[in-house]
Amino acid sequence: MLEIRSVSKTYGERSAKVIALKNVSMYVDDGDFVAITGPSGSGKSTLLNVIGGLDCVSSGEVLLDGIRINSLNESDLVDIRRRKVAYVFQQYHLIPSLTALENVLLPLTFCGSGKGDEQRAAEILEKVGLEKRAKHKPGQLSGGEQQRVAIARALVNSCSLILADEPTGNVDQKTGMEILNLFEQMNRDGHTIIMVTHSPDIARHAKRIVVLQDGEIVDEIDQAARGQ
Repeated sequence: MLEIRSVSKTYGERSAKVIALKNVSMYVDDGDFVAITGPSGSGKSTLLNVIGGLDCVSSGEVLLDGIRINSLNESDLVDIRRRKVAYVFQQYHLIPSLTALENVLLPLTFCGSGKGDEQRAAEILEKVGLEKRAKHKPGQLSGGEQQRVAIARALVNSCSLILADEPTGNVDQKTGMEILNLFEQMNRDGHTIIMVTHSPDIARHAKRIVVLQDGEIVDEIDQAARGQ
């Protein structure tokens, strides 16, 4: 599904130059669940943004389903993200004035869908256990409930690849475990997941762990091969 070939990313120039990624290469198979971990400033979020086409590379290639996304124009990138990639962030990015159901509906609205959209959104909310909170606005929901709405929004378009940046970072431990269980179920349902986390304990919920340090991959762990 995804191949990253010798990707580097730098910010600034000369004395202000910051190297965020150094010659990173990795692959992600269809149906995989990969955790990208490492200390703060190791390049985790930058790598996720490069994978999703939210940030351009300084050198190297990013191929998604065989498409070299780092050579696409912005219009084509938007189309790829709309059809193939969904995002779950640490900050929920819900629209405060909209209900949970309306927030989940947003991606379908942008795609120009119509008949059956509301039913589809309601079904996804039920899948994440929030069918009784559909008419509540974000300010009326707990942090964990808001993250579940964000996950439902990521699922509603049936995108094959889900990118999650510290998805448990703003919730307590119990709620975090519930969210991780949701990700595991999503993976069993066929979604490919790439999750950034600074926590080794959270990373162990993935099938594979990629460890970054100073912008470089320093270790890769196959959980299945090690029997988790």
